[in-house]
Amino acid sequence: MVATDRATIDYQSEVLRKAIHLCSLSIPIVYYFITREVALSILIPLALLSLILDLSRYYIKPFSNIFYKIFGFMLRRHEKDEKRKNLNGATYVLISAVIVIAFFPKVFAVTGFAVLIIGDIAAALIGRKFGQTQFLLKSLEGTIAFFIFSCIVILFTPKIEGNITEFLIGIIAVAVGAIAENISTGWADDNLTIPVSISVTMWILYALLLPDLSLVLPNVPN
Repeated sequence: MVATDRATIDYQSEVLRKAIHLCSLSIPIVYYFITREVALSILIPLALLSLILDLSRYYIKPFSNIFYKIFGFMLRRHEKDEKRKNLNGATYVLISAVIVIAFFPKVFAVTGFAVLIIGDIAAALIGRKFGQTQFLLKSLEGTIAFFIFSCIVILFTPKIEGNITEFLIGIIAVAVGAIAENISTGWADDNLTIPVSISVTMWILYALLLPDLSLVLPNVPN
């Protein structure tokens, strides 16, 4: 098996970690039905709270003991680095949600975040279980799994007009996201790089291929 940072926790813990990660799919689903302002009014306080708690484990020993007793088995090695004081994946999820919702049109934010959840779970579980071939920093099998499952997500994520070009843009964007997932390690957490890289790619491709198309989703709050 190709060695990655994911291998610093056992497979059962990885499955549990990704089961919790799946709950984050509620973010793009709920955001689709509410305005950006309402979404940020919920997510910014949650992200700040998560950031404070996450950093507190490095500085407050009693809290650290409780935190690691409950969650320690699910944290990867770089997330427990006392010297670098890296954030854990859950904090990055909330921070990335705030960023993509604040700076990108809803159609990109919902797509990028939905791909993050489903694609990352597929890459982690399949890459850990079947990864044998080194590709860039992780396994080819995990990267292919990310791409395939993310393409399925693209079939169901919202589109502005639903034309074939929008689906093509989505597929190209998830290919970029698959590479971002593969090369993201340490401080460059894939929970942040995946939705941002997908959103940026979609924005560029919509500007090039569909320059006259409004980026406002019809019949939903924006």
